[in-house]
Amino acid sequence: MNSRKTGAEYEALACAYLERNGFRTVCRNFRCRQGEIDIIGYHEGYLVFGEVKYRTDNSKGMPEEAVNRAKQKRICRSADYYRMLQGYSDEHPVRYDVIAICGKDNDRIVWYRNAFPHIYAYGKRQ
Repeated sequence: MNSRKTGAEYEALACAYLERNGFRTVCRNFRCRQGEIDIIGYHEGYLVFGEVKYRTDNSKGMPEEAVNRAKQKRICRSADYYRMLQGYSDEHPVRYDVIAICGKDNDRIVWYRNAFPHIYAYGKRQ
């Protein structure tokens, strides 16, 4: 099985988990020059950009640890582009979540809400 198909399966699993917990998905696998966002949706008044990470075990670290600063920056740039395309203002509440799935039987799913702050591409806006 290729990595894209594997990723799609775990993103679908994550979406189902999120939706059972009040999340409303509006887009999956948003791609642009800036990067990719696995899941976009709404939860508790926030426009949420979600990153899904999976590991069969923790021998290479926990899945959430793979969302490093460089990955966070790409997600934020992609989110800025998505917001611009969809006409969202800078004041619209945004949140960046990480959904970590671990175990051969997907026995551990952890939803990290507000996992990291927005990283501005050109320094913080005033």
